[in-house]
Amino acid sequence: MIKLLVVDDSPLMRRLLGELFAAEGDFEVAFARDGVEALAALGTFQPDVITLDVQMPKMDGLECLDRIMVQRPTPVVMASSVTVEGAAEALRAIDLGAVDVIAKPTGAVSLRMAEFGPALVQKVRAAAQARLPKAHRLRDRIRAKSRAAPYLLPRTQKRTPAPSRRGAEGERLVVVGASTGGPPALDALLGPLPADFPAPIVIAQHMPAAFTGALARRLNGLTALEVVEVGEPMPIEPGGVYLARGDADMIISRRGERLFALSAPSSPSYHWRPSVDRLVDSAMDQVAASGIFGVLMTGMGSDGAAAMTRLREAGGTTLAESEATAVVWGMPGELVRAGGASAVADLPDLAACLADMVGAP
Repeated sequence: MIKLLVVDDSPLMRRLLGELFAAEGDFEVAFARDGVEALAALGTFQPDVITLDVQMPKMDGLECLDRIMVQRPTPVVMASSVTVEGAAEALRAIDLGAVDVIAKPTGAVSLRMAEFGPALVQKVRAAAQARLPKAHRLRDRIRAKSRAAPYLLPRTQKRTPAPSRRGAEGERLVVVGASTGGPPALDALLGPLPADFPAPIVIAQHMPAAFTGALARRLNGLTALEVVEVGEPMPIEPGGVYLARGDADMIISRRGERLFALSAPSSPSYHWRPSVDRLVDSAMDQVAASGIFGVLMTGMGSDGAAAMTRLREAGGTTLAESEATAVVWGMPGELVRAGGASAVADLPDLAACLADMVGAP
């Protein structure tokens, strides 16, 4: 059984979430009305995972989260409003140690549970698998600037030459996928890269649309590269980082000689949103596989593993985050098990490995 602590000041929300997780059959659920009660439950109930509202009386969610991470570090999924302020609070929660965030339903909450409930259950299950102590040490490990070499994996089948594409000779593109635990991992990947990085970087991070704009602005302040959220079609250039808008997909297209990133409605053929598999597939339609560099980082599930395996088989290069540093070694683990990873590296080393592969100065 997974011991879940639901922290919310709304009696209706506590009841609805209690019914939601009770129906799953493998959750033991306890409740707290505010941050003070939540901290008391850490010792009495000892939860495996916590859902935590941001706006609460007595002690708000961010203060409570900060105390949880000091008193008894526990995987936390934050529930935040979809306002601009709520998005900023959600990213602050990730900085404080939350594993994931979800946008709270507005209006008639009970009528939106059919949409909100499954997404929350999925996030809570992923959080319950998180390697939280590893996540807490990421920033210290990044500051240490470790440069251990990645270990190379043997190929499971012969690598065939890539067919000729419409792309210019020497054209390069980096495709990144991440999910649970992804925002701090993106900090580590993008932070060390130079402003003259020689390839555009496109990113599919599983996150609600309410938060991806704020995430792009946050990342833009942490790297020498220019980070933007992709809404309207936009040309992609070296030195730019293009983040898929949440709750949609991003695809790569070509207009004349220029590559463009487009936001597209999600497809039922791809389970996760924004889809890493769909992004990689669209990139391979426009750029020679030998010029594509895939990076798959922390996240539950398998999104990206199949497409990046096809990329490697076609002549591309792929890099997987190691089990030692991934908050959840689902997506990169599936890539490794499929034989689709050219190399595996710890998170603090991913940027240096990527730069070497792409040929950055």
